[in-house]
Amino acid sequence: MFEILVSPFMQKALIAGMLVSVLSGILSVFIVLRKMSFIGAGISHAAFGGVAIGFFTGINPILSALIYTILIAVGIESVSRTGKLAQDVSIGIFYSVSMALGIALISISESYNVDLFGYLFGNILAITNEEILISLVLFSVLTLLLISFLKELFFATYNQELAQVSGIRVRLLNVFFFIALAITIVLSIRVVGIILVSALLVIPGATARLFARNLFSMILLSCAAGAGSVFAGLFISYQFDIAPSACIVLTASALFFIALFLKKNS
Repeated sequence: MFEILVSPFMQKALIAGMLVSVLSGILSVFIVLRKMSFIGAGISHAAFGGVAIGFFTGINPILSALIYTILIAVGIESVSRTGKLAQDVSIGIFYSVSMALGIALISISESYNVDLFGYLFGNILAITNEEILISLVLFSVLTLLLISFLKELFFATYNQELAQVSGIRVRLLNVFFFIALAITIVLSIRVVGIILVSALLVIPGATARLFARNLFSMILLSCAAGAGSVFAGLFISYQFDIAPSACIVLTASALFFIALFLKKNS
């Protein structure tokens, strides 16, 4: 275990993984409470279009994915807010368009190479110091904002109409939540990849809800479940030479089923 802590590339992987797990752990609580599990999968797969734009234009794929995914998230919120289309319908539309765009651009991109698989399936062991710095800055800003608006987010999650009557700017709060979700998804791409990133946005919160007594304890348990999954997943990956992203998600899933078993038998 100590070999992991002294290895430079594992140290960077652990730092990036912990930052992402805590941030996704906070958001996971509200995703579970709002019953929005599909949105994580939808926006994460939509990020493929942003990555493809980066490959096609020569821009850093993470930067292009960040900008594109934020636009997609705001677009989903705007379309679903009209009330004419259900949120899952708008997610499905943006998700399909983005995937098709990504496939089209990748197929004609001259810079297409095996690096694409690092974005699809994660490549946490290849994270650079620059990516760590970007993750740290975005993590600090988003975590501070989420904590600052924690009460309002919970109120809007519980009852949006009542929150709006109480003077909370629900629409602006929802836009912020969607943007925070988009940024977290892009930061998670290098950790578990586009294919599996939705797991970090659903499983920790679902695990925490089994034992949490209030919102604060649910957030703490969700972050702990996410962080524990990352650490244990990386350790298993290091010991048995298995893909880190798969180990992280499988560990998170195992924690959920263990918690579910304990809850049923308590």
